[in-house]
Amino acid sequence: MSKATLVVMAAGIGSRFGGGIKQLEPVGPNGEIIMDYSIYDAMEAGFDKVVFVIRKDLEKDFREIIGNRIEKKVEVAYAFQEVDDIPEAFKEKFAERTKPWGTGQAILCCKDVVKEPFLVINADDYYGKEAYVEAFKELTTPEKQADKMQISMVGFVLKNTLSENGGVTRGVCKVDANQMLTEIVETSNIIKTQAGAAVATDGKETPIDADTPVSMNMWGLTPEFFEILEKGFAEFVAAQEEGNLKGEYLLPTIIGDLLKEGKVEVKVLKSHDKWFGVTYKEDKELVVNEVKALVEKGLYPEK
Repeated sequence: MSKATLVVMAAGIGSRFGGGIKQLEPVGPNGEIIMDYSIYDAMEAGFDKVVFVIRKDLEKDFREIIGNRIEKKVEVAYAFQEVDDIPEAFKEKFAERTKPWGTGQAILCCKDVVKEPFLVINADDYYGKEAYVEAFKELTTPEKQADKMQISMVGFVLKNTLSENGGVTRGVCKVDANQMLTEIVETSNIIKTQAGAAVATDGKETPIDADTPVSMNMWGLTPEFFEILEKGFAEFVAAQEEGNLKGEYLLPTIIGDLLKEGKVEVKVLKSHDKWFGVTYKEDKELVVNEVKALVEKGLYPEK
């Protein structure tokens, strides 16, 4: 049986549990959170290990609220994303920094606990069942001999990922006839319109094709990718200006650059499911209703 791991990026969870932390807001009929549905779908698709990327100071609360009950169902490991977990030479320069270094660093933290092909997801996003089935199939298919690193991404249809309550940022993808990614552009303030979708800038709305594939930070990677991240992260930190305490090492940008340099090939897997997440406070009610409908359809058990 082929093995694959689910990596859940949850280091962005706020430190006040229950203080309006969006990743831990109950959305299911019995207090389930979005992560419960993600892990359920991943296990159903064949994933047999879950790694949570969290902050060390949240470990006790996280285990109590989530980890301990998930451990009864599947193998669980933890990786810790810390702001000061950077190359020794730069620690002093960024001693003032409080913001984590982004999703690239979050994944790099997993290098000691992840030894098998793995799928990366955000803790507070609901991706739907099809995404996990496609990703598991791709991750457990024996690798073809290739001169470039092979990775994959689950692409969602833009219109299935928009919020009713304001603009969102999406990695807008260009995909060739062979389903390979040719370009990814982080695009902010994409809004829902009568015609479908548009990018809103300075009071102007520029239409964008609502059927465009977008990245929702769901990447299929192999352990070899850690080497690329490690080297890239050291270069990224070295290039940051002293006073910049906000720069982030982000997966879509890292992969976009590797693509431009011809170092990776990215296969785009398709999901037609509706993605949802809590970008705005007002999104919560919508998510609760979406989950309720999925339970009523029989896609999930009541508990």
